[in-house]
Amino acid sequence: MQQNTPYQQTSSLALVSLVAGILGISIAPLLGSIIAVVTGHMARREIAASGGQLSGDGLAVAGLVLGYFVIISSVLAACLIAALALFGISIPLCFLPFANQTGALLSLFLSL
Repeated sequence: MQQNTPYQQTSSLALVSLVAGILGISIAPLLGSIIAVVTGHMARREIAASGGQLSGDGLAVAGLVLGYFVIISSVLAACLIAALALFGISIPLCFLPFANQTGALLSLFLSL
């Protein structure tokens, strides 16, 4: 005997969130991540309000995680670059201690 189980439709916003999160981590970091976060929250709200008719909460959460990861790592990278610029250290000078006989040069720049 077959049981009739109700068919759950996947939320299109959850799918958009996941695709935008993947695009945000690969091709379009800022735009894709913002779209992933916004549509992910909208999808979770829509799924909760559907009364069990919509699925895709996992897709929405995955999009949110990818979106927030790129946004947070971008903000941290910008803060690091700003801090280095504030202290007068250029990005190539950060790698000087790893080169041969150049640690003294870095200490010379930092002592000024």
